[in-house]
Amino acid sequence: MPGDATLEKGRGRRLAGTAPRLYELAVDVVSERVRQGLLAEGAQLTESMLAEQFDISRAPARRALEELARRGVVERSPGRGYRVLPCGEAPARPAALPPAPMPLLSLPTWERIYGEVENEIVARIAVADWRINEVQLARHYHVSRTVARDVVGRLQQRGLLRKDESSRWVAPALSHQRIDDLYELREILEPVALVKAAPNLPPGLLAEMRARLDAALPEAEDGATLDRLEEDMHVTLLGHCGNQALVQAIGQPQSLLVAHRFLYRWTPRMFGDEPFLNEHVEILDRLEAGAFRAAGDALRRHLSVARARATARVDLVREAFPVEELPYLERVR
Repeated sequence: MPGDATLEKGRGRRLAGTAPRLYELAVDVVSERVRQGLLAEGAQLTESMLAEQFDISRAPARRALEELARRGVVERSPGRGYRVLPCGEAPARPAALPPAPMPLLSLPTWERIYGEVENEIVARIAVADWRINEVQLARHYHVSRTVARDVVGRLQQRGLLRKDESSRWVAPALSHQRIDDLYELREILEPVALVKAAPNLPPGLLAEMRARLDAALPEAEDGATLDRLEEDMHVTLLGHCGNQALVQAIGQPQSLLVAHRFLYRWTPRMFGDEPFLNEHVEILDRLEAGAFRAAGDALRRHLSVARARATARVDLVREAFPVEELPYLERVR
């Protein structure tokens, strides 16, 4: 099965007996993009760009840039940030990371740390169940218990946490059985929601989705783009079904979409040209033609084949990326 050069480096670390941290994974991915010419000489990189691209906070993004500079991949720019240095291994090809997001200091405290906590959990649920300790979470990030509870509450809303028999918060592993169960639920609920949503779509929504999809074809090379396209289809579109209870039910297996955000970033070219792009095109074609039930059938087929791809991505991450200990996460099994 085709893999990604970054995952090979992850395997090398595993054999060496050390576990990669998020900043190290960002270093590997950026280095590989520069080597392949996907990031051109002179391209500007900032902490904000890396934080947005890899769903990490500013601290590991800063550390990643410092390590890239130490390796001679980038250098400090006379202005702000860093610039990519020449790489003789591949012809330069213009490319850019996503624009910088809102500065973290303008966000509520829980939002400043949420992305990193979510990423740390998603990186681990390929391996095992994990119990989260609110006290240790607050201590680790130097925040109040209230902030830690806000983070845990958001994780629960996103489907990443649930209460165990002792009423403790646990992030359940993405085992083969759990992936099958979640996809089975999605195959039942999402086509129904799509058929109900189709007559209620606001003007221009399908055209906007089509434009983003066309821009990504024939291949989307970064995880952020893939994640946005998944959000269009499985969250934004279905949210117009007009049945709040159905929307809430659909939200139960949404931990898969959160996991995909991580998986797409670290295995962006696992299948070469991403298969779901053309599957989304088929669904949009039917919606635009007014064939709503046919669109629902196309969505069901898409989810059916996507199940195996999700399992393969999780298996590859499980093999390549061993996890380091964190004080607020306890491995259950």
